[in-house]
Parts: sequence; C-alpha cells; structure tokens
Amino acid sequence: MSSHIVIHPVTTKAQLKSFVEVAYRLNADDPHWIPPLKSEVYALLNPKKNPFFEHAKVQLYIAEQNGIIVGRISAHIDELALAQPVEQGFGPGTGHWGLMEAANDATATALINAAEQWLKQQGMHRVIAPISLSVWDEPGLLTFGHDHSPTVMMGHHNREYQGWIEEEAYKSVKELSTYDLPIVDGFPPLIDRIVKSGERNSKLKLRKVDKSQFDREAKIIMDILNDAWSQNWGFVPLTPNEIDHVGVKLKPIVYEDLIMIAELEGKPVAFMITLPDLNDRTKGMKGSLLPFNWAKLLWWLKFPKSPTMRVPLMGVVKELQNSRVASQMAFMMVEYIRREAVANYGATRGELGWILDDNKGMVAIAEAINAKVNRVYTLYEKTI
Repeated sequence: MSSHIVIHPVTTKAQLKSFVEVAYRLNADDPHWIPPLKSEVYALLNPKKNPFFEHAKVQLYIAEQNGIIVGRISAHIDELALAQPVEQGFGPGTGHWGLMEAANDATATALINAAEQWLKQQGMHRVIAPISLSVWDEPGLLTFGHDHSPTVMMGHHNREYQGWIEEEAYKSVKELSTYDLPIVDGFPPLIDRIVKSGERNSKLKLRKVDKSQFDREAKIIMDILNDAWSQNWGFVPLTPNEIDHVGVKLKPIVYEDLIMIAELEGKPVAFMITLPDLNDRTKGMKGSLLPFNWAKLLWWLKFPKSPTMRVPLMGVVKELQNSRVASQMAFMMVEYIRREAVANYGATRGELGWILDDNKGMVAIAEAINAKVNRVYTLYEKTI
C-alpha cells in the first residue's frame, strides 16, 4: 500500500469535519492538551459566524495517507494585516498559516509546502506563522511550557512541531510569553505603596464594569485597546463587527468584579480583563457539550470557582503610557482584581499574557509582582 501523502483543499462538509476531528485524534494522548469545544471550532471556521473572514481570505487543507487523515493546516491572508507598517511586523506581502496538526514530520512538511504555495499564488512573498486564524486568536507555537495545560484561550502544541517547522527554514521573529504568579498572599510592599499613592489621586477612579450595560462597556474597552496596542508589534485593529463578536463570545465568562475600567478626570483611559480559567472545567468534556456537559458548564458559569485566573488583556491609552499615573492604574487594577479573585472565586494563582518580549512596560509589571514566565509561544518568519 502506498504511503504517499496527499494534500486536499477543504471544499466539502465532510472534509471540514475531517479538518476539525483530526486535532482531537492526534492530541488524544497528550494529558496537557485541552480539547476545545467543537462548536467553537466550527464557528471559528465559519465565514458566516466569524467576522475575521470579512477582511481575510482563508484556505484550509487536510493531509491524507493510506486513506487516513493525518494532518491539517490553514493558509490565510488578512487584508488589515497587509495594511500595517512593515516595521510593526506584518505589512504588504505577508501571509500566514496556522491551525497545523501533523502526525509526523513528512506530513508537516507537505502541509507547510501547500500553505506556502497557496500564499505565493496569492502574491505573498513572506510568511509569519503560526497564527490561528487572527493574531487576536492563538498566535505562535508553544516552545516552552509543555509540561502543564494552557489557560482559557491559549494554545498547546506537540513539542515536536518546533523542530519540524524550523527544518523548513523558519526563523524566530517574536516571542510571546505568559507569566504565572501566586496571588493569595498579595504583592511586594512596593506595589502596596504605588496602589496607595494612586488612591490619593482625586482625579483617578477605578470602577467595575456594569454587565447590564455590556455593549457600552465592551466598546469602551475595545476603543482603549485599539489605541493602547496600536504601536505594538503585530497589531491589527479590531473592526466594529469583531468587537461585537468578541463581546458575544466573552459575555458568558464576564464577571463584573474581575474586569475594571480606570477613569482619569471622568474619561476612560485604561482597563484590565480577567477571566476564570474555563479550561479547568472543559478539559474532560472531549470537545462536546453532550449529553450532560452543557448542564455542568451552565452551573459552573453561574457559580464559578477556579484556582486560576487569566489576564488576557490590559491597556492604557497611548498618551498616558510610561507615565506615573499609568503605573498607578495598572497596579491598582491588578491588586483590586486579585482581592476579588481570591475572596469570591477561590483563586490561588494568576496568569498574565500573552506579553510581547519587547513590551518593556508589561514585562516590568509582571516582574514587579514576582510573576515568572511559564509558557513561551514563538512566531516564525520565512521568505517564500
């Protein structure tokens, strides 16, 4: 029987199912891989449900060997990423691939080659990967921290993928890190002094979000985010439809005491989002809410308890970055949410990130509260 690997573009519902299902089979023996809910995976790949497709072109591929699906990959071009300045990472001629799963190195090579060929046919001359699908979803390949499971909305990859990708002449272009920290006993005395100095600033006010005004609060946060991150490496602005989509996606795990907005003289200027670790609850569900997992999840969402909290996003408007008040706001939000997380959710640890390796401000905040890097995701670059 031939062992030749055949790459198929995904064009049918059956092939799409194979694209989704192969990840669960290939990762079944990894105790630290968290099976995503299949409904969310299908929604990610559905142009009618994911507004990323409004400004992106996507081609999915599956690999077949001896009649068995042995891998998958996505190739995609984000028009908004093409419009960004080259010095910020992306820019004209830069395409991406992601969502790669492969049974062996030969499969990985065949899949990457197929993605590169498609990108070249679309006029691309450079690849930054893996990105699955948007930079706001799961960017980077896990290259450090394979010995423990990821928190909510973070990826986990076979440790062999690094070698297979680097064998295809991909070079590291950027590292994204997450930081782990204990939160029960609070932070060093310096942080307490900074928090107290901020509390004495009469122009500064921190407030919890109001979930009854969810759309308003989401727009405030996303407007700050688009401004605060606009000069970061790899930044791609979120569109209004994407902001609405993110809001709908996050609303079930939004808790008012875990998300804060800072106002200076009545104007929103900073925010911090914290999420209880949903992965801790879904890990044993094998990607399905049937037959009774939906009830378990709904109960947890109503009365969430989680030992781990993740801070996926925080930001301060550009005009205040590197200022004293920015430092005050950041540490006040971290401390206030820490107290709520411990008291109301039973949390014992937090995770910050991801954080760009050249984001000196966020790295300094993480180090000041004694956080340690626990996972690193690498983005690779290649000229094609």
